[in-house]
Amino acid sequence: MATAAQVAATFLSFLSCPRHHTAPSPSVSFLATPVLPASLRAAAAGGQTLTFRCRGRRVAVVAQLPTMIPELASGEKKIRWSSRAVRSFAMAELEARKMRYPTTGTEGLLMGILVEGTSDAAKLMRANGITLLTVRDAAATILGKSEMFYFSPMHPPLTESAQRALDWAVNEKLKSGEDGEVTANHLFLAIWSDKESAGHKVLASLGFDDQKASLLAKTAGEEKAMSPR
Repeated sequence: MATAAQVAATFLSFLSCPRHHTAPSPSVSFLATPVLPASLRAAAAGGQTLTFRCRGRRVAVVAQLPTMIPELASGEKKIRWSSRAVRSFAMAELEARKMRYPTTGTEGLLMGILVEGTSDAAKLMRANGITLLTVRDAAATILGKSEMFYFSPMHPPLTESAQRALDWAVNEKLKSGEDGEVTANHLFLAIWSDKESAGHKVLASLGFDDQKASLLAKTAGEEKAMSPR
């Protein structure tokens, strides 16, 4: 199973691909090429596959976000993350680097959801006047600004609260007993549920409250299909 760092790296490389209109060639999967080690390709064979288009090719990568839930970590149970959630995670790492933070926290996950932009969670934030810029400003106020010449690691590790958010999202999906994926909406509600997290404090400072969160909770597991790129 590909690690979150590899998923993020793949998506970020996709963003750097030049845009052109040449006809796409047949799909190319990382699982069928030597880009990944043989052991990783074998472990990923049964996992969820996301597809990104890069240089006229469709490039597939198996996506799984980190978890501390024993049953999932050991492979006894399997869950699927939605493509929106995985893209949000990749963007969260990038936003943490832009802020020059040493870790990816819940405030970074909020920014990632906003940058990805197509989930109901992102739409709810924007409808309530919460934008990427306001979240950045609030995060800098609450957490402080980083040193001017500090360089974040390529994949800033998760803070404890960010890891709790991922685990909370997975647990909520498992408790529901429903089929489907863990979505960016689950991730957003996980951030809001942790009142001590930086992400919750950022949202609260921008006027978000439980009543607004309840609007999303009713449909957290639902995500419309993404339009093909």
